[in-house]
Amino acid sequence: MAIYSRISGTGSALPARRLTNADLVHLLAARGLETSDEWIVERTGIRARHFVDDGVNASDLALQACEAALTAAGCPLSDIDLIVVATSTPDMVFPSTAAILQHKLTQSALARGEAGATGGAAFDVQAVCSGFIYALTVADALIKVGTARKALVVGAEVFSRILDFNDRTTCVLFGDGSGAVVLEACEHDGTGAGILATDVHADGKHTGILCVPGTVSGGQVLGDPTLKMDGQAVFKLAVGVLEDAARAVLAKAGKAASDLDWLVPHQANIRIMQGTARKLRLPMDRVVVTVDQHGNTSAASIPLALDQAVRAGQVKSGQLVMLEGVGGGFTWGAVLLRK
Repeated sequence: MAIYSRISGTGSALPARRLTNADLVHLLAARGLETSDEWIVERTGIRARHFVDDGVNASDLALQACEAALTAAGCPLSDIDLIVVATSTPDMVFPSTAAILQHKLTQSALARGEAGATGGAAFDVQAVCSGFIYALTVADALIKVGTARKALVVGAEVFSRILDFNDRTTCVLFGDGSGAVVLEACEHDGTGAGILATDVHADGKHTGILCVPGTVSGGQVLGDPTLKMDGQAVFKLAVGVLEDAARAVLAKAGKAASDLDWLVPHQANIRIMQGTARKLRLPMDRVVVTVDQHGNTSAASIPLALDQAVRAGQVKSGQLVMLEGVGGGFTWGAVLLRK
């Protein structure tokens, strides 16, 4: 019997500080920049986002999401032998946010009188907004070859720290948050719950259309450490590659777009999501949408949206679900699974 991986629990976390468009309009006005709630909603579909407070890092949000996912899965931390964190806003240059998260999870478990998780592999994946798709693909592969049995796969971001609040075209788009899943090995004949197919890609020639062109050298920040984006170029490329990835995973699994119960896309922009749905001939009532309340949380957006949909009773056991994302690099990919 072949080994597959399946999602047995989901979790998410959002910072307490919520900024509506009105809050952001007021903040930007103090800098001499004009925008409006109507302008933001019309172009993006975003109405609010969450920002972390000082001293809160990606690993802190990841900790909350992971503990919720473990509870949902009924899985003790001591069973976890792999942690993969997708992030573009790590706590440090190194060690990985995954290693920091592993320690925080263990400390939290020990404080409750439970066993921790040490010794299993822990590492970060950096594919920007496609990061969770990449991380899930890697964890799925490691489970299939027997390297791991139970994994925490996490997307965690604090994008508010890399935004240029003098650029109204980008600073209104992003928010902070985290989402996580417990991915565990299972055995079935391919018709039951589990990941059915994955598809990931990159094309580095598009590096310049979405990037943070800064680095650290000699104790100094070189370049510009804030996010830069060519919105029109990103939009044009995103809809096309998302359709390609969607059709690729469907073909690998022998499924059609009409078989999908839910599409859980990267929550970047409502127009991109609508464009992808149109190409797949999916009605928007089969697309999970959280961008209006969370903004673009990069690698966190897909697991965050998935968890919200599961907890709201939208995504149910036995349903066919597609996850897909696109991000800087340029990277893109999709995962098809049966919940």
